[in-house]
Amino acid sequence: MNRAVFLDRDGILNEVVVRGDVVSSPRSLEEFRIIKDAHHLVEIIKERGFLTLVVTNQPDIGRGLLSVADLDAMNHQLRNAFSIDDILVAESGDPADPRRKPNPTMLLEAAAGHDLDLGHCWFVGDGLKDLDAGRRAGVSTILLETNYNSHIHGQADRNFRSLSDISNFIKTL
Repeated sequence: MNRAVFLDRDGILNEVVVRGDVVSSPRSLEEFRIIKDAHHLVEIIKERGFLTLVVTNQPDIGRGLLSVADLDAMNHQLRNAFSIDDILVAESGDPADPRRKPNPTMLLEAAAGHDLDLGHCWFVGDGLKDLDAGRRAGVSTILLETNYNSHIHGQADRNFRSLSDISNFIKTL
């Protein structure tokens, strides 16, 4: 069986976009910017023998605010920038959609498709939905603590203030 590190996309691999007071996802390719420190994180994940799986909610597709073409272009940029084994996307804005985080369905799909031992996997995210999806799937969780998620600091199995700190932790696994 394989082990993996699941990565949330927005805030972990690419910068979030702040619209007014709301932290959100890029809605165009022009807004999509890779986070520099994410390269080192993915390198370390791969060096340690983990699969790298991106799991992301992109409800702006279902809301008509993000085109499928732009989402595909963003995924293409991720695949070119990183050694990613798979990208799973929940496109619905409906909280009842079983694929949408905090539901664990995307992680369970990845486990079946990649022969994963979820008990030896980790989820790196910056939101409560990430932590909840990981927990519900039986995956250990890592929170990137930021200024926009201070209300959930300390709630993951491991909590770090930078991608560099997360990379250093992954080196120990």
